[in-house]
Amino acid sequence: MVAALAGPAHASDLAVRVTGVRGGDGTIHVAFWRGTDGFRDWTRTAREGTTPARDGAVEITFRDLDAGRYAIIAYHDEDGDGELDRFFGMMPTEAWGLSNDPEISGPPDFDPAAFELPAAAPVIEVPLNY
Repeated sequence: MVAALAGPAHASDLAVRVTGVRGGDGTIHVAFWRGTDGFRDWTRTAREGTTPARDGAVEITFRDLDAGRYAIIAYHDEDGDGELDRFFGMMPTEAWGLSNDPEISGPPDFDPAAFELPAAAPVIEVPLNY
């Protein structure tokens, strides 16, 4: 249960549970963007984290996130190069997922993946697409 807060925005903790992980090679990378400006620009993330990949699901907790509107992109960096590999620089060749798991065609937009903190559940699930 999430309580509505009156007054100034408070920091929140949020666990990101990445599901559908196939295999234990490499790492799972999770990145947050706050607002539409710079979404998908990996040099402009609000927060990032990695954890070793494990078949099934992994979870990363982010502490003290400021209240606001966020979207998450997660990917399985199977080759460990620190990047989401893409075919011709466009189509991901490594598994990836978005918060809210929206159906997309083409580059993802911020709004379908966006959620509010602190109103979000204490755990956000992001399924990977292989």
